[in-house]
Parts: sequence; C-alpha cells; structure tokens
Amino acid sequence: MRPRIKSVFDIINEEEEFENLRIATKNFTVVDKFYEIFPDLEKVAKAIKVEKSVLYLHVENSVWRCEINLKQKIMVQRVNEYFKENIIKSIKFI
Repeated sequence: MRPRIKSVFDIINEEEEFENLRIATKNFTVVDKFYEIFPDLEKVAKAIKVEKSVLYLHVENSVWRCEINLKQKIMVQRVNEYFKENIIKSIKFI
C-alpha cells in the first residue's frame, strides 16, 4: 500500500521540525493584525514584534504608555481570544 501523500500545509502544521516556523508565523500575525484587534490605537501605538510571548509596542506619548500599561491584562486577553490560543503573556514598551 502506498503511503499517503501529505500537502505542504499538513507537513508544516504537523511535523515537529516546523514548530519554530509555526511560532514565528503566529508572532508575525499578532503584529500584522494589531490594528485589526485594536483599531483605536492606530495613531497611538505601533506593534514592533512578539518575542517569547511578549508583545513589544512603541508608544511615544507617556500618558498613552501608562494607559496601555494599566489595561495590559485586558489587551493580552483580547489578543489571545482573537487567535483562540495563548500567544502572548505580557506587553512591554520600546
């Protein structure tokens, strides 16, 4: 009997060797979809990267940085609910 031929999508999603690629893709997607999740922050904050479950934001205004910091738990929860998995655990500012 012939082995089943897997699609590239199946290989990337199932094989252990591609775990780092899956993580990097999820991290990039968080940055890419940031304004879709938080449209009201478009003029205030810029998502820079996600590294080790930490979302790094650039916020120039100290008042907004404080406001975002106070709402950090809500924002983390909202991102994780959007992606239906725990991608980020905290937010830091650059």
